[in-house]
Amino acid sequence: MERRSFLRGAVIGTSVATFGGTLMRGAAYAAPAQNGPSPYGSLGAADANGIQLPSGFTSRVIARSGQTVSGTSYTWHNAPDGGACFADGSGWIYVSNSEINPGGGASAVKFNSSGTITSAYRILSNTRQNCAGGATPWNTWLSCEEVSLGYVYETNPWGGTSTRRDAMGKFKHEAAAADPVRRVIYLTEDESNGCFYRFIPTTWGNLSSGTLQVLVAGSGTSGSFTWQNVPDPDGSPTATRNQVSGAKHFNGGEGCHYAGDTVWFTTKGDNRVWQVNLLNSTYELAYDDSLVNPGPAPLTGVDNITGSSSGDLFVAEDGGNLEICIITPNDIVAVFLRVTGQSSSEITGPAFSPDGKRLYFSSQRGTSGSSSGGITYEVTGPFRA
Repeated sequence: MERRSFLRGAVIGTSVATFGGTLMRGAAYAAPAQNGPSPYGSLGAADANGIQLPSGFTSRVIARSGQTVSGTSYTWHNAPDGGACFADGSGWIYVSNSEINPGGGASAVKFNSSGTITSAYRILSNTRQNCAGGATPWNTWLSCEEVSLGYVYETNPWGGTSTRRDAMGKFKHEAAAADPVRRVIYLTEDESNGCFYRFIPTTWGNLSSGTLQVLVAGSGTSGSFTWQNVPDPDGSPTATRNQVSGAKHFNGGEGCHYAGDTVWFTTKGDNRVWQVNLLNSTYELAYDDSLVNPGPAPLTGVDNITGSSSGDLFVAEDGGNLEICIITPNDIVAVFLRVTGQSSSEITGPAFSPDGKRLYFSSQRGTSGSSSGGITYEVTGPFRA
């Protein structure tokens, strides 16, 4: 069953690191974001690809599920989901997960310095429902299985060997974000009572062993927190989220992004963006659709999240109006783009090229509403620096 239907029924490479934290300036985000004007202005009419964009921005289709990627012989995967970009000389690589089960895995598209596609290929195969993930400072992609007792797989964006990282725990993994300062990987869990974790590798740069910890805090939407070890990371017979008394539970963990001593993550069950302040060990809400006043809230169905060098957060919708919304450092939330004619889909995998001038994302089920109808896009324009 498609994930959205089910819900309704019931750092990275050298240049990539600039968008994972190195150049992204410290952001304020001192209160839940409120409606306001977008720094990019209002949306124009839908373009030939059905995307409404601000003035000065254009879109192009990069790949379609089940079809050959232009200029290559590679057939793009179904249900494209979480993604990231990696510097590749003067060009770059965009990697994308496949959220199907069985099969799953991930693929990559390689671009030269002018943005021309030069190749596309598989980087992970024979896994289960690979949803989101995260990039590492040593140029690998962590692809996460969104299934009960799922694993994290460490993959090579250039192709080759992929490795299952058992020490990072077995649970319904969603996203990952690397923190090069504290030398840990943060992890979200896509359960209605999921937790927020961090993995401390024994040796930074090697994820074969280490300690899995869970965030422990009170029941409020803000406060202080601590970390405690998860006694049994393999999650059997007791699920990892139920092993530590006092572990804070979140309603459907989704995207995760680190920058400037802060990690943000989203929860789709309550349409929130959480902000974890790592310098003083406190947490708070960066966004909550029920606290937007006056409404209506522009951002609903919060899902994947990424950031730009300007300090802006870009949050994709699984539902809502099928938009990518922006949350600025001065706590303004506004629509950045809208995909039209695809109401049975969701927006996934937002990621910036290393120079910050191109934004990649996918519509997981496209116009057909089926996993075989996914479309991956590129948006180019005057992004803030």
